[in-house]
Amino acid sequence: MTLAKFGGPDYDARVRRAQHLGAIHPFAAEVMTFYQHLAQFQKRLYSHLAQPTTRHPAPASAAQFRSSLDLALLLQYFPELLSLLQAVGPPPVAESARQLSLQGPAAWITFLTEYWTSAGSVTHVGSQTPPPRGDAQSGAAEVLTEFILRVFLEPYAQFLSSNRAAPPAITTHSVCPICNSSPLLGVLRPEGDGGKRHLLCSFCLYEWEFRRILCPTCGEEAENKLPVYVAEQFPHIRTEACETCHYYIRTIDLTKDGHAIPLVDDLAAIPLTLWATERNYTRLHPNLLST
Repeated sequence: MTLAKFGGPDYDARVRRAQHLGAIHPFAAEVMTFYQHLAQFQKRLYSHLAQPTTRHPAPASAAQFRSSLDLALLLQYFPELLSLLQAVGPPPVAESARQLSLQGPAAWITFLTEYWTSAGSVTHVGSQTPPPRGDAQSGAAEVLTEFILRVFLEPYAQFLSSNRAAPPAITTHSVCPICNSSPLLGVLRPEGDGGKRHLLCSFCLYEWEFRRILCPTCGEEAENKLPVYVAEQFPHIRTEACETCHYYIRTIDLTKDGHAIPLVDDLAAIPLTLWATERNYTRLHPNLLST
């Protein structure tokens, strides 16, 4: 995880990486441009949270983490995000932001609280199945609303996790030891002559060690049931699937590209999503833009 000089995430590095990936992969240019706006907003929000005069709890458990939402502090910044998305978001996102802005603070508090309570949890991830045919429109609206809430709350979740002492290392912990959320990505970091595998949390972005040959969804450990796919455009990104549960997780291999930023490179790897979908694999947890 790339950190800035003040100890938080280096959003400027994320923006630079998005610019680079958008330039060399034309199919991802629109996604990367949109993400740059989101990262710049998140940087501004994180900088407010990191002010020396701002106090935050240091949650000692996953349960305490979920009870640490400080809406008295956060809510004042929500209209800025809604205005930004109406200005630069794709039409469905812009319309969802407009509808949210019309509902006002009371509704925002409800939405943010509900999302904070369940986001990233195994039951929440499981609920992301397609809605019934007759309810497709409301299902799409819910997905867009959750996207907006995720953009807004991600910096706060990461801020809380960065201020908590690291828990004991357990290399088979399949959910985040900080907030109990499912993993978003795998990350291979250089160690010795090879790479050590880590998982990156889908909610608070905490990173923890994890066994190299092991499915984080079902625990399958037979190597012949854990196929790996690498696309020509992204030799440093692995799609690690499981033939037992038919879930997959994407892993960014920093031993092959030390300039990669996992959160950003994952967003650009659209061909890998197409490959997995064609083979009926389901991603354990979608990334911010569901690419």
